[in-house]
Amino acid sequence: MPRTPLTIPPHLLFPGRCLDCSLRGFLFANFSSLRSINTAAAARVLPSQIPTRRRTSHNNTSPATFSNPRQPYLTDAIRAHQARKMAPQLNGYFQQVDALADAFIERLRQAVAIPSISADPARRPDVVRMAKFLESELIKLGAQVELRELGRQPGSDVNLPPVVLARYGNDKNKRTILVYGHYDVQPAEKSDGWDTEPFELTVMPDGRMCGRGATDDKGPVLGWLNAIQAHQAAGIDFPVNLLMCFEGMEEYGSEGLDDLIYEEAKKFFADTDAVCISDNYWLGTERPCLTYGLRGCNYYNIEISGPGADLHSGVFGGTVEEPMTDLVRILSSLVDTNGKIQIPGIYEQVAPVTPEEEGLYDDISFNMETLYESLGSKTTIYDDKKKTLMARWRFPSLSIHGIEGAFSGAGAKTVIPAKVIGKFSIRTVPNMDIEKTNEAVSRYVEAVFKSLGSKNTMKVYPQHTGMWWVASPNHWNFTAAAKAIERVWGVKPDFTREGGSIPVTLTFEKATGKNVLLLPMGSSTDGAHSINEKLDKRNYIEGIKLLGAYLHYVAEEPME
Repeated sequence: MPRTPLTIPPHLLFPGRCLDCSLRGFLFANFSSLRSINTAAAARVLPSQIPTRRRTSHNNTSPATFSNPRQPYLTDAIRAHQARKMAPQLNGYFQQVDALADAFIERLRQAVAIPSISADPARRPDVVRMAKFLESELIKLGAQVELRELGRQPGSDVNLPPVVLARYGNDKNKRTILVYGHYDVQPAEKSDGWDTEPFELTVMPDGRMCGRGATDDKGPVLGWLNAIQAHQAAGIDFPVNLLMCFEGMEEYGSEGLDDLIYEEAKKFFADTDAVCISDNYWLGTERPCLTYGLRGCNYYNIEISGPGADLHSGVFGGTVEEPMTDLVRILSSLVDTNGKIQIPGIYEQVAPVTPEEEGLYDDISFNMETLYESLGSKTTIYDDKKKTLMARWRFPSLSIHGIEGAFSGAGAKTVIPAKVIGKFSIRTVPNMDIEKTNEAVSRYVEAVFKSLGSKNTMKVYPQHTGMWWVASPNHWNFTAAAKAIERVWGVKPDFTREGGSIPVTLTFEKATGKNVLLLPMGSSTDGAHSINEKLDKRNYIEGIKLLGAYLHYVAEEPME
């Protein structure tokens, strides 16, 4: 069937790091996810108990095959769309994904049961156990696997968890796709407010599969393994060579990963043709998306010192210049109540928005009500879609995160802190420069502190920085993924940016010199990092279909 080429205006094609995860540590998001309903877990079926059958014909599947009670969430139109004759070999693949759905859910159940919390050194054996689980599953599927050790964790007496490097296929006549994911998770306890045990996958009657790591990022990681298994069960030749890189420290700064990627760029990753990462989310709940841009993140500390020790406010209050007072006044000057950054030299760096680019936001499927659900309130700065999305993706933002050294416990403590450290970050966008931004922040904060006339001492410095990233969505990597979404979901994808930062994206692009695609499996309401994290069964099973379909369409794209 003739297809209309995907075109993105040239002004979006800027040349092109999750800091979010390393910043969070043991912190959790405070908004509430959808409330769970306690039910008995689905029957457990081990992958080895599911018979597989090899096929000799790949085109004997009719649209009626997809009238399957396993997918009550699929409309007749989508089932018919999946049965189209473009890449007809996909029909048998889709059928096997449906047939193996229980086995794939059981594989996810086994993975969620491993509390691979990278931020907690006491859980490091569990993180390693998760790596070995992936190694075992991949070996059973016939992949070549290596657990690459990264050495001692800096400032600790424990080793970093290994990176799982795997290859499936070595055909020089096929394209080679490198996929990345992570097998570590955020901390979780039932007492945090979970409706279910966080490390027991609970499948709800409405299809929500609740458990820590279900959507971030164990479900998507296992999606690639499941795609291999479904191809084998269908007797369909795997369309590409697949390189896999799964790390165990993403939620705590990805220590050691950059060095490994650059080290292997001309070795293990040498024949990479394109990169695919599934570690983000749809913009809403109904339409899949492809992500071609991420904001960067510059994280700053403002440190103010005064007395030689903490003081009693009843004894010394009113007689000393208090560091906390100075800090609060500086922090309050950084951004106004409408989210506008007050630091000169920030907006001047931002690439101008053209009328053509602004028009692209009109067609993006985004519902403010879904955003309100994710927020748990209607406290947005803007009430319309376009301004909200542009503020989230296209323009810089400044957020104040906390104060180190201040009293934050329960009850009351009448102390004057001797030293406090304020923490804030700026999300950067094209064409912002890291050093110019650092200089602008330093000049402004120093000027504000000087205007206070305080006798305390102050210093401001970047704690860490990460560059923004924008890829070319005209690349065949994106074209193939768009075709796969239309085949599986029956709709054209949204082309989106993300407001957050995923550092490894830029690292892979720089190290390999290849196009990087973000292809999400989960939706906006999954609650990654929050209580009651979930992955909808629909997104998991159809997401496995999507990953496989993407690889087939990649194989069909014209070679450069």
